Amino acid sequence: MFDILALLLLLVSLAISLLISIPLVGALVRLRANYNPKGLQLDDEGNVEPHTGPVVTTFFGMLRRVKRIEGWAGLYKGLMPSLIETTFLTLFAVIALNGNPRQHGRTTPPESGIIGTLIYAAFSIILSMPATILTYRAITTPYKLPYFRLMYSLRILLTPTERRRPWILFLTPGLFLAQFLRSAYLIIVLRTIRRFLVPTTSDTTSGFEIHPIKFTVYAVIAILSTAVLCPLEVMTTKLAIQRNHAAAEYNSVEQEVEPDAVSGEEYVEYSGAEEDVIGLRHEKDPYLGLLDCARRVSQEEGWQALYRVWWFTMLVGVGSAFA
Repeated sequence: MFDILALLLLLVSLAISLLISIPLVGALVRLRANYNPKGLQLDDEGNVEPHTGPVVTTFFGMLRRVKRIEGWAGLYKGLMPSLIETTFLTLFAVIALNGNPRQHGRTTPPESGIIGTLIYAAFSIILSMPATILTYRAITTPYKLPYFRLMYSLRILLTPTERRRPWILFLTPGLFLAQFLRSAYLIIVLRTIRRFLVPTTSDTTSGFEIHPIKFTVYAVIAILSTAVLCPLEVMTTKLAIQRNHAAAEYNSVEQEVEPDAVSGEEYVEYSGAEEDVIGLRHEKDPYLGLLDCARRVSQEEGWQALYRVWWFTMLVGVGSAFA
């Protein structure tokens, strides 16, 4: 029998958490997705022209820019897909865990060894990929998305190919590999090391104890892991917002001939601003995979672009020691 009151309290706490986290996540996604090439670009006629997109290098600078151009509504872009995903996963966790939301607020991978956990992680990534793609695109689109007009929003966010064949989202070049490598590192490396160095409440019956030296060693390893995890997170963002097309005269991820989105109202029209919050890479020259994405980002934007908001990844890694 479900504890209805506990479930309602859990949903309310999740709603409050989203109200706080969505603007922060939005700034993080925008900053990592922003295309800011260092070299000169070529226009449609092959003439050299300098890049004129926005240059934003700080997290809080991005927050201020979003608020100035798109207002409060822009800060909460991506709220609905995040809310739907969070609600679905929470209800699933409550049902799967015998309806006891007081003890469990989220699902955890099963204790079935490294291979079993990796298989579980792979299926979890597959299930979450559409939500990740829709959320990131909703955050970075220049168009206003109504909260309760699902089909209209999908026509803005998805190409005709993606709407006709939604399974193509799972074939977005490099996206699954980027997410899987991140999960594999977290499971094989960090989770294994954490098990030996930092106990959890389930590892002991006499209380929660942390050995200072072991905790420090784990914290250092988590900090150094930023060098691996942050580029994967940046590339995940860039690949998730890259839309899939299928015109015969272009490759599978390039721009289609016919207009691929409805004509919607842009935030710049609403606010009177003369430029979008971020610049996006042209869809006619897409990333063809994870390695291609890493190579092109390094060549076009500099390797530093792969470490945008690295401190966020580091804080999450160190914070995992207290989880």
